[in-house]
Amino acid sequence: MSKPLVVILMGSKADLDHCNKITEACKGYGLESVLRVASAHKTPEHALAVLKEYEADARPKVYITVAGRSNALSGFVDGAVSAPVIVCPPVSESFGGADIFSSLRMPSGIAPAIVLEPVNAALLAAKIFGLENAEIREVVIRSQKKLAEKILEDDASVH
Repeated sequence: MSKPLVVILMGSKADLDHCNKITEACKGYGLESVLRVASAHKTPEHALAVLKEYEADARPKVYITVAGRSNALSGFVDGAVSAPVIVCPPVSESFGGADIFSSLRMPSGIAPAIVLEPVNAALLAAKIFGLENAEIREVVIRSQKKLAEKILEDDASVH
């Protein structure tokens, strides 16, 4: 079975810190990831070329899009690929959080999932791959068990 790939596509390099959190979390689940920069607004031809490059790769894929303000990138990507798309917009203080709405509402036939926490976006990608990949599924299960054990330890420490 070929190793799955997480393609992280950011609208601008300003989102790099946010994307690095996703990349690190992907490593923790044993997922290969790649970072790319493309804008649906400013470089639509480049964005399509990037997507065509990865769509030609036969490996299982999940795309994670990272764009804020007016997030056309996520819908653009979802409409151009057959693999799952996860929207993980960066937190913005500029508009009092109102820019998140551009990630929430998509037109008919466009259905990316939205996950606001970068680490959780990687987790959702791992769970998607885990449907067909027992190794990745086991990593997810071990991660969930560690989180549960921590809660039980915390509970024991307060009573």
